[in-house]
Amino acid sequence: QVQLVESGGGLVQAGGSLRLSCAASGRTFSRFAMGWFRQAPGKEREFVAAISWRGGSTYYADSVKGRFTISRDNAKNTVYLQMNSLKPEDTAVYYCAADPRNTFPSGNSWSKWGDYWGQGTQVTVSS
Repeated sequence: QVQLVESGGGLVQAGGSLRLSCAASGRTFSRFAMGWFRQAPGKEREFVAAISWRGGSTYYADSVKGRFTISRDNAKNTVYLQMNSLKPEDTAVYYCAADPRNTFPSGNSWSKWGDYWGQGTQVTVSS
């Protein structure tokens, strides 16, 4: 089992920045690929970013590429999502996920990725 707790969400104006954190406990953090997903009201959950076990590989949705950065600190059992140049369409509940397989789908096939999930943190971007 892995327990995930997100933090860092809040209300920010368009163009602003936020940094989300996800603290993990339980099994060995460094053996899990980590990801961030989000779900806006009335929409399906969508992939945002992912990072491999040691942080050597990162993946981003096209909608956030160049604005968001995922990173991890295995010594602190924490994964981060730095979000810059935020837009109102980034408004959503952001979820942290952990997957032990360290494999990453091509294209948009992320719907089955992630064995463990956090409770989410709300990000609201005002225009």
